[in-house]
Amino acid sequence: MAVTALVGAAGAASMFELLQLSPPGWGANLLRGLWNSILIACGAFGLGIGIGTLGAFGKLYGGPVVRDLLAVYTTVVRAVPELVLILILYYAVTDAVNQTLLAFGYDRIQISGLAAGIAVLGVVQGAYATEVLRGAIQAVPAGQIEAARAMGMPPGLLARRVTLPLMLSNALPGLANLWLVATKDTALLAVVGFGELTQETRQAAGATKAYFTFFMAAGMLYLILSIGSGWLFARLERRARRGQPELHG
Repeated sequence: MAVTALVGAAGAASMFELLQLSPPGWGANLLRGLWNSILIACGAFGLGIGIGTLGAFGKLYGGPVVRDLLAVYTTVVRAVPELVLILILYYAVTDAVNQTLLAFGYDRIQISGLAAGIAVLGVVQGAYATEVLRGAIQAVPAGQIEAARAMGMPPGLLARRVTLPLMLSNALPGLANLWLVATKDTALLAVVGFGELTQETRQAAGATKAYFTFFMAAGMLYLILSIGSGWLFARLERRARRGQPELHG
C-alpha cells in the first residue's frame, strides 16, 4: 500500500510538472493555443454573423437570383463536412489566388494562418447563421414591421431600428450554439498545422508521451470555455428579453 501511494504521488507530481507554465512544463503552450482558438472563434463568429445577416435578408427579400445563389451556398456548406471544406478553402482557394496573381505578373502572397482560419470558419459559420437569423427574422411580429412601413420608415432604418432588435432574442439561442461550434471547429485547423489548442496539445503529448495528461487538460480548457460562454449568452438572452412576456415550458 505504501509503495502504491508513493507511485501515485510521484505520478501526480509529474503531471503537475508537465502542466506548469515554465519549462519543462507545457502549460504556457496550451494557454497560447487556447488564446489562438479563442481569437479564431471570435473572428469566425463575427464574420459568420455578418455573412448570415446579409444572407438572411437576401433569402427573405432578395430577388430570385440572389435567393437561388444563397440557397446553393447554404446547402453546399451544410452538406459538406467542415474538415473537407477547410482543406478545400485553405489549400485550393489559396492556390487559386496565387495562380491568378502569377498570371497577371504579381508575386505569390503568403496568407497568415490566423487570417486563413478566420476566413475558412467564417464561411462555414455564415451558412448556418443565415438560417438561424432567417428564422429569427420571420419570428418578428408582422404588425411591428407593417407599422414601421406605414410610418414611412425606409428599409435600412426599418431593419436597424425594428427588425434586428426584435429578432435578437429569438436568434441568441441559435447563435450561442454556433459560437460553441466555432470554438470546437478551431480544432480542425490542426490538420493544416495552425497552432491552436489541439495542435499545441498534440505537440506536447508527442514530445512527452503523456497523452492522457495533456488531452485531459485540453478537454478541461474546452469545457471551461463552453461553461463561460453559456453563462455569457444566458445573460445576453435575459437582457434581450427584458420587457417581453416570460415563456414557461
